[in-house]
Amino acid sequence: VQLQESGPGLVKPSQTLSLTCTVSGDSITANGAVWGWIRQPPGTEPEWKGAIDTSGSSYYNPSLKNRTSISRDTSKNQFTLPLSAVAPRDTAVYYCGRRKEGWTPWGQGTQVNDSS
Repeated sequence: VQLQESGPGLVKPSQTLSLTCTVSGDSITANGAVWGWIRQPPGTEPEWKGAIDTSGSSYYNPSLKNRTSISRDTSKNQFTLPLSAVAPRDTAVYYCGRRKEGWTPWGQGTQVNDSS
């Protein structure tokens, strides 16, 4: 199973960031899996941000406060993390991953920087 994150890299303050995770080797609708996002700001531990399960139900870190709504495109085997009102605190490496028996594997990550 492989996951690959993609995104804009640089985002202007207050804009909406959209990150996509493309999955190969497994189906995002397969039973028993949850697909999620974490991020790691510079010099800190990773933070869990949210996830979507095989039925399409989503779960979020309360700290996001209605700034996101994870979606998926089953025809492309992708799921997406939008994040509105981007600010410097959102600068981080963002990773997508799968939880089946533990959270593994993860993608290689994509760097997102606020341009302020």
